[in-house]
Amino acid sequence: MATLTIGLFSSLIGSMNYDFALKLADAAKDKGHTVNLWFSGNAASSPQKGQKHLKDYSHGEKPLRALIEKGVEVCTCEACSVARAVQKTTAIEGVKWNAMHWYLAKAYSSDRVLHIGGE
Repeated sequence: MATLTIGLFSSLIGSMNYDFALKLADAAKDKGHTVNLWFSGNAASSPQKGQKHLKDYSHGEKPLRALIEKGVEVCTCEACSVARAVQKTTAIEGVKWNAMHWYLAKAYSSDRVLHIGGE
């Protein structure tokens, strides 16, 4: 099977990109692929635990926990997360914290890379 790395730069709210990226990661994992998911920019606020689920709004915590349990490697940009007041102690367990070199290394070693959002 192949390795897919998804770099997500869109926010949790206000874009369908976030939901699409998580659904794609889930489908690829279900097909047996190795999946890496990188959060940067506004997406770096999504690993916050204790999120309240509101109707018609994306909800990151439950889908992220499910992806981590399936073996998807989820990593957030540490600087981007801290800038958005997400700390390691308030983040979802199992989300890795690293710098951009993590994403670049995963992208380099992947069969396919999908970069979603950002300017």
